[in-house]
Amino acid sequence: MNELTINLQSKSNIPLYEQIYSYIKNDIQSGRIQSGEKLPSTRSLSRYLEVSRSTVELAYEQLLSEGYVESEPYRGFFVAQIEELYQLKQSPKRIPGGSVREEKRYSYDFTPNGVDLNSFPYNAWRKLSRDCLMDDRAEMFRLGEPQGEYGLREAICDYLHQARGVNCQPEQIIVGAGNDYLLMLLTTVIGHEHKVALENPTYKQAYRLFKNLSYEVCTVDMDSRGMDITKLTESNADIAFVMPSHQYPLGIVMPIKRRLALLKWANEQEGRYIIEDDYDSEFRYKGKPIPALQGYDSCDKVIYMGTFSKSIAPAIRMSYMVLPKSLLVLYQEKSSFLNSTVSKVDQLILQKFIEEGYYERHLNKTRALYKSRHDTLLGCLKSLQDRCVISGENAGVHLLLHFHNHMAEDELTARAAQKGVRVYGLTEYYIEPQVGKQATILLGYANMNEEKIQEAVRILDEAWK
Repeated sequence: MNELTINLQSKSNIPLYEQIYSYIKNDIQSGRIQSGEKLPSTRSLSRYLEVSRSTVELAYEQLLSEGYVESEPYRGFFVAQIEELYQLKQSPKRIPGGSVREEKRYSYDFTPNGVDLNSFPYNAWRKLSRDCLMDDRAEMFRLGEPQGEYGLREAICDYLHQARGVNCQPEQIIVGAGNDYLLMLLTTVIGHEHKVALENPTYKQAYRLFKNLSYEVCTVDMDSRGMDITKLTESNADIAFVMPSHQYPLGIVMPIKRRLALLKWANEQEGRYIIEDDYDSEFRYKGKPIPALQGYDSCDKVIYMGTFSKSIAPAIRMSYMVLPKSLLVLYQEKSSFLNSTVSKVDQLILQKFIEEGYYERHLNKTRALYKSRHDTLLGCLKSLQDRCVISGENAGVHLLLHFHNHMAEDELTARAAQKGVRVYGLTEYYIEPQVGKQATILLGYANMNEEKIQEAVRILDEAWK
């Protein structure tokens, strides 16, 4: 073969060497260029395509490194036997409305798990990403510290102390890709000889996780102040999983008296611990922020967990766990061989995001945004006050409607769905089926602007008459 006719696009964003590489690779994969066939020399092909010889050499080197061609000294480049080369074949496009059942589309969705991604600081994140990758540092792509990079843990430590009243050192923090991973990591530290109690109704993801990891699990009923300590004691559990800042799904903020009672319960017996999931703690719209439960812990009993998924974006997949010093020793003995699940590059970007003040500004912006939507929703819901009572407001990104008009929960959700509005019933957060419970609906407001909230509530008002 003396030449290859390749239509090179000189004004394309794709480099010329990459266009040559892709053309030859595709011809090899499709069989147009056979195994054993000799490719043109770099000199002749560069002359034929009117490009520099180094451009062709770059393309050939890429083909060589991926195994598509072989180099024979003094003879040139030959197409390799590619039968065993792994190839990703493009799947045929799926036709909407085919055999896969499509989920019903809604005009308005009051999901309690929503996040406003329009407010994400794309420019700042893009700038920090560029800055972090500006230098060609191979070190950035090596395996990092198992607990997460120390600089990020320092930044998290400072933030937690100032914003949440958490008392810890960077050495106590473990960074991981989501709370689920960190809970699984925690089980390797504490072992499986525990009974875990969760609030009822509960955060089902945590319940399922402990259950699937072969823990004995139970739920403990709540009153207006949070988990009932008397019932917790009666359950014989030795680990309590709680969300004191804004319980999910009930939205209860645990007062100081109940927090101290919970800490007293943990301290009454060796081996008892509290897992504090500081859910939605960043968003409070009335009164002063309530410090984390961990800040009141003087006996090393609280395992603190937090995430950036809610305050920045779900795709960040960055969470953190603060271990009591006694458990930190166990972690170092039993689990420190496990590598970090978050890339060093992403950790460095987040570290700079916090250190350079972007995170604080973003939180202030989203807090103001969600407060406006929270206030709009409360104002709109006055039209329904003859049918329901509101709870769980003034914090987080959802509230609850408790109905007293004898309408069933499934009827409420069905009527809303018929009008194109998706709402969520409280029943699905209970482990055991509930009989005779008051119908309760969750309304999240993070991912809908004020105009949509107003229109959606107007529709619900009509649907629920």
